[in-house]
Amino acid sequence: MRPHPNNDLRTFPSERKKGFIGTAVIHIVVLVLLLILGLTVPPPPEIEEGIIVNFGTDFTGSGSIEPSAPPPVVEESSPPLPQTVTPDPAEKALLTQNNEDAPEVKKVDPEAEKKRLEKIEADRRLREQQEAERIKREQEELERKRIEEEQKRQTDIMNRTREALASSQKAGTKATSEGTAGGTGNQGVPTGSPDSKVRGEGSGLGDKGISYDLQGRGFQSLPTPKYEHQAEGRVVVEVSVDRSGRVTAAVAGIKGSTTLDEYLLRVAREAALLARFEPKPDAPLTQKGTITYNFVLR
Repeated sequence: MRPHPNNDLRTFPSERKKGFIGTAVIHIVVLVLLLILGLTVPPPPEIEEGIIVNFGTDFTGSGSIEPSAPPPVVEESSPPLPQTVTPDPAEKALLTQNNEDAPEVKKVDPEAEKKRLEKIEADRRLREQQEAERIKREQEELERKRIEEEQKRQTDIMNRTREALASSQKAGTKATSEGTAGGTGNQGVPTGSPDSKVRGEGSGLGDKGISYDLQGRGFQSLPTPKYEHQAEGRVVVEVSVDRSGRVTAAVAGIKGSTTLDEYLLRVAREAALLARFEPKPDAPLTQKGTITYNFVLR
């Protein structure tokens, strides 16, 4: 009896193992080929393919000859603005002159520069001083106007009071004249007081007289103003005195005055302009001071 062929394969276990290994190798090779060749993305074509469409400018038309295309529209462009090149200071410093001689740099004299700066400073101080004097004059003018208004108000009150007293004294009488000179009329001056017994023009500066203030600087002469007026009060005059002692300017009726009577202000200013003070070479060019005149009826 001939043996069965399957029995021979069972007797060779190594052949069976080789079959499994060969099958596995074949599958692995096929899988690798699939991964390399079958799963790669083909590169895109260099020129895209598509449908060619006939040229036209509308959705309708007729005929078999294609009209020529319109010329291309060229957009007008404005010329570019010129660029301003700013020179570099460092490069500018490196430039040299080949044709002309460079200007000679003048040396600054330290003494002349010092004098120039001192002159500038002196001019600045002079301007400040002039501005301060201007402001002071404006303030004094405002103060003078205020005093004048107050004096006028007091004068109106005194006139109304005088008229009231005169009316009360004349009540019940028929007098038409008063005085000591005889004749008819009311002896006196319109600016006088009805209670005063002095019926002529007043004169004199009273007991206080004249006083001055010029920062310790002495005087040579202080003329007495003319006083031929029926009014009294104190007039303060601001004076400007130069180094030689001469009064160059006078403003009457500044702060401290008690009257703004035009006559008293005028004669006080005239007398102040005639005053003389001691010379002082080291004094300021214009030294400010005051002269006070006390006018008192006598």
